[in-house]
Amino acid sequence: MEIPKISYTGKIKEIILGSAGQPMSVGGETMYPFHLFEGQMPHPPRIAMEVYDAAPEDWAEAALEPFKDVAKDPVAWAQKCIQDYGAEMICLQLASTDPNGMNRPSEEAAAIAKKVADAIQVPLMVWGCANDDKDADTLRRVAELCQGKSLVIGPVVEKNYKQIGAGAIAYKHTVAASSPIDVNLAKQLNVLLGNLGVPDGQILVDPTTGGLGYGIEYTYSVMERDRMAALTQQDERLQFPLVCNLAKEVWKTKEAKLPQADEPKLGEPKKRGILMEAVTATVLLLAGANILIMRHPEAVKLVKGLIEDLSKA
Repeated sequence: MEIPKISYTGKIKEIILGSAGQPMSVGGETMYPFHLFEGQMPHPPRIAMEVYDAAPEDWAEAALEPFKDVAKDPVAWAQKCIQDYGAEMICLQLASTDPNGMNRPSEEAAAIAKKVADAIQVPLMVWGCANDDKDADTLRRVAELCQGKSLVIGPVVEKNYKQIGAGAIAYKHTVAASSPIDVNLAKQLNVLLGNLGVPDGQILVDPTTGGLGYGIEYTYSVMERDRMAALTQQDERLQFPLVCNLAKEVWKTKEAKLPQADEPKLGEPKKRGILMEAVTATVLLLAGANILIMRHPEAVKLVKGLIEDLSKA
């Protein structure tokens, strides 16, 4: 019996991340996620482990425990992720720049990003605080200070794509184009970046995501439609790798933080949080994610094992 197969007409663009240290490629697939019987997946999905630029104050105990000895030092934190937990990418979250929080000056945040970039060999993502104006200033300074490091910088949105995109063009970084869970808005932002002059080889798409139980099914549906348009409808402005910044969405939920004494039926908090993160990552993998931004080492280990199993032809 011949197994029915989908006829694909598109291909996800291959993007090279990182520079002289340990560069890696993402994308390049010619079929739906892990449908290895129908096409090629030259590069497996990658996991970027989170590092914060300031010690987190509101994390669940289980999430902070693996990093409590390095939480005040982003460079040491990044090195621990690589040396102890085998991180293949690092995502530096510039949470302290948030004007509603610590409001760290952009110059200081950029200097921290430079220190982390100089201290590691794996590809580095630098993620802003999601305040459009502050990110425009901060990420522009990061791009300039880290020239030659081939960073991924984001989130880039419609309100600040010109400032950040110009920096990416000038200093040859990749941008993470972020839109609010909508295929048409994602395509529109990709068009704007292309018109600005950002090369296709320097664009990733962040569809934005919720955590398990918090809108994950809607995210899945939008990512699924994105891949369908890219692979079967020849929509070239959607043929970019997808990055999902999921860890903060999972670990900020009450279910990930709630002590067992407050809700015994939910079970052990540590195990609960790890599984919530791992399941969220699994759902996004099956929807087409090429890069997952994750937090807990045990969740990362679980998902890495899944990727290896699913990548076997």
